Amino acid sequence: MTEAQKNAGKHILLVHQAFAALDEPGGTRHYEMARSFASHGHRVTVITSPISYLTGRSGSGRLRWVTREDPEPGIRILRAYAYPALHRSFFHRVLNFVSFMLSSFFIGLGVKNVDVVWGTSPPIFQGWTAWLLARLKRVKFLFEIRDLWPAFAIAVGVLRNPLLISLSNWLERFLYRHADKIVVNSPGFIQHIAARGGQHIHLVANGVDPAMFETHDNGEQFRTQLGLSGKFVVMYAGAHGISNDLEVLLSAARLTRENDSIAYVLVGDGKEKANLQTLAREWELNNVHFLPPSPKIEMAGVLAGADACLAILKPLEMYKTTYPNKVFDYMAAGKPVLCAIDGVIRQVVEEARAGVFVQPGNARALAEAIKAWASDPKRCKQMGMNGREYVGVHFYRQVLANQMEDLLINLVHSKA
Repeated sequence: MTEAQKNAGKHILLVHQAFAALDEPGGTRHYEMARSFASHGHRVTVITSPISYLTGRSGSGRLRWVTREDPEPGIRILRAYAYPALHRSFFHRVLNFVSFMLSSFFIGLGVKNVDVVWGTSPPIFQGWTAWLLARLKRVKFLFEIRDLWPAFAIAVGVLRNPLLISLSNWLERFLYRHADKIVVNSPGFIQHIAARGGQHIHLVANGVDPAMFETHDNGEQFRTQLGLSGKFVVMYAGAHGISNDLEVLLSAARLTRENDSIAYVLVGDGKEKANLQTLAREWELNNVHFLPPSPKIEMAGVLAGADACLAILKPLEMYKTTYPNKVFDYMAAGKPVLCAIDGVIRQVVEEARAGVFVQPGNARALAEAIKAWASDPKRCKQMGMNGREYVGVHFYRQVLANQMEDLLINLVHSKA
């Protein structure tokens, strides 16, 4: 292979059911990386679902076998059919995953001149699609792990069927052992994957571009629209699912209900949102406000309206391994973090002096932390500034995108 061939732009095929563009709600790590790759002369074809992983709804109305979008030069998005009832139940969720696994495979067969296949999990089923496409196209397979599935699903209790657990564990080990390279977005995942046969494991952490959260908006318009002017606003932005344990936030709101200066805003969607809204009405929580999810390009204005932001998961041992996207977004927006997640993300927040740890599952401890912050806004602002400075140095998206690009391109040229 000549030097010119080595340096030529590559065609990267990404299979990612939960892929989100900047004008869609959800994590945009992969879109931002694809944009970076394209700016360096590569082509990225993404096979994804028309069903939003966050909202469970189709953004384009009628579902087709495949729709094509070319949002920017070098980036092509193919939306493959998926069974639409994503959030109806766990059974329907599995049908959604399996339907995408099959449709994305057949659509992937038609993508020509691919140099490397990049698969990601969860859902883990699409990992099989990416692996098989890589083998049929005789190119290398990079497998990226964003969550430890099925371990998380088993721990939270949504995956209980012994046969499904056995099959899922088998598929997990198979993909770990057959990936040419594995990428994790949190250092907490490495031990789990290595113990199940994974090799050639690399960390490309979740991160953020602080420039995306720069705004001259001080959040007053956002607050005024909600009738929250002059209040201390605690915000949660993200999925409203079983894992997110948002009933604890509502319990904290109940404990601080008599303090008229504190308000809570939950931005996002998910399977549990309707249940949370019902509970808030039953508890007469007039201090809690639910908002729909916002696309990434609007999040700077949304987060500007917060005084403090919450990251929360159920108090499970497995969740100590995670690097949630929202924490990096909060820090980039200059907001102090109430971190109700123990483990590796707690270490980041504490090392950055960007917030405080609150024991997961403890509504009273969360309420006390919020009351303390509400009485000390100067401290909150300083922690917010600390966080923004820290992520700009240690978790800058462009640096991480370059790391991922190097791994993909080196994999293309590897002989092993």
